[in-house]
Amino acid sequence: MTQLARLEPPDAVRFGPDIRDTIMTLVRRTGIRHRNVLLRWALCRSLAEPSRPPALPERAEKPVDIAWRLVAGHLGELPWLLLVARLREDNLPWDQQTATDELHRHIARGLLYLAGDREIKDSTSLAKMALSGVTGDIP
Repeated sequence: MTQLARLEPPDAVRFGPDIRDTIMTLVRRTGIRHRNVLLRWALCRSLAEPSRPPALPERAEKPVDIAWRLVAGHLGELPWLLLVARLREDNLPWDQQTATDELHRHIARGLLYLAGDREIKDSTSLAKMALSGVTGDIP
């Protein structure tokens, strides 16, 4: 039995100004001041979707970096392990570049989903979304 190499989270997640603007929209709308909290919500929101997220366009603009340890926060390795499990589920190559690319794709898609959901108005609405299984109804 071959042993799989251990995949490590990146030092930072990197996005273009368009995703930074989406984060700032969510900060204003939800009142959640810490971007890392929104990035964790976004990752989980995207991982809940059965499809793979689309590729991110290459950007010439200066990227926005957020340290992975801040994104993971008190959850430690859990967000990374969820992403790695998704790599297997999607039958993707088991390598560092693929894992990092998928992390960025999932966070970006999740942010866009959250920003596009007019029901997301505050932290309570995020919790309601999570409890409803994303697609169910909670009054």
